[in-house]
Amino acid sequence: MPIVAHNELPTFERLREEGHKILEPDHALQQDIRELHIGLLNMMPDAALAATERQFFRLIGQSNQIAQFYVHPFTLDALERGPITREYVERFYEPFEKIRAEGLDALVITGANVMGPDLAGQTFWEPLIEVVDWAYHNVSSTLCSCLATHAVLQFRYGQRRRPLGEKRWGVYVHRVIDRSHPLVGSVNTLFDVPHSRFNEIGRDQFEAAGLHILAESEEAGVHLAVSPDGFRQVFFQGHPEYDIISLLKEYKREVNRFAAGERDQYPPVPENYFGVQSRAILDEHRERILDALDQGRDLPAFPEQHIVDRLDNTWHDSGEGVLGNWMGLIYQVTHNDRRLPFMSHVDPDDPLALSWRRPRG
Repeated sequence: MPIVAHNELPTFERLREEGHKILEPDHALQQDIRELHIGLLNMMPDAALAATERQFFRLIGQSNQIAQFYVHPFTLDALERGPITREYVERFYEPFEKIRAEGLDALVITGANVMGPDLAGQTFWEPLIEVVDWAYHNVSSTLCSCLATHAVLQFRYGQRRRPLGEKRWGVYVHRVIDRSHPLVGSVNTLFDVPHSRFNEIGRDQFEAAGLHILAESEEAGVHLAVSPDGFRQVFFQGHPEYDIISLLKEYKREVNRFAAGERDQYPPVPENYFGVQSRAILDEHRERILDALDQGRDLPAFPEQHIVDRLDNTWHDSGEGVLGNWMGLIYQVTHNDRRLPFMSHVDPDDPLALSWRRPRG
């Protein structure tokens, strides 16, 4: 399902350079194929905005070959932006008012940078509620990633995330819990997913909210769940969109923060991500950093070039599979008019005809 380069967003050229199939608008118009319009609410901070944008564009574009994708990135005005990112957003992103007027077939909401423990006190809180509520009534399905999952679980289902005490990050094995659901029916019953977070929504909270858990890890907890109707809202706690180097870059940032005195303790390595040789290189770098700080010498450069080629991506195919299933299901139920969420015969309370009903009372 190729993505259509419907504007001058730099991500399109970046994906072309990586070998991804990107359709020019004129070519797209010549194909007798249905369009799907996917919104991407990108709430990530400036430093991660473009990378997160590319990650989701890749995952969406590679997930299925049914139709043409028009991906519409937008963000929230309430999020603080620097001048360079603000200019980028004004040039390449769409205002929510335009998206709301023209409609979407589906919506993806990314995580966000949170200051303090209270989600309801964040600047994005009310604008995010507005987008989610609009999408619930006007879009066939919304996929929430990480922090977005925590926010929606709080304001829509009354379940507040819980602090983990220490950061959970790494790559973890997950098991499919309900193989009958079409989102996971064609993926491996065991698959990896990266996680990176300080808080979580526990299994008991998902169940208390009436949500259906589809994939879970003994180490990392619930990754994938859906709303009581089985489809209108899809929740990720992990990050299947991550690039192979995403956790490495994140670890490097934390090491550099320690070296700059911005964190008290040297960061632990992400779990189940680095091999034996890479761990040895990183352990040696840790000792060199500590020694340089103790002796007041110049700090050694992070050995990224010695690690990158040793990394393995063990999660992309399963993430692509789940996204492909999601896109296929959207294709089956969404209305031809993207301002309407469903075809006339689709029951909004059970759009996949799974006989799952919203609890009464």
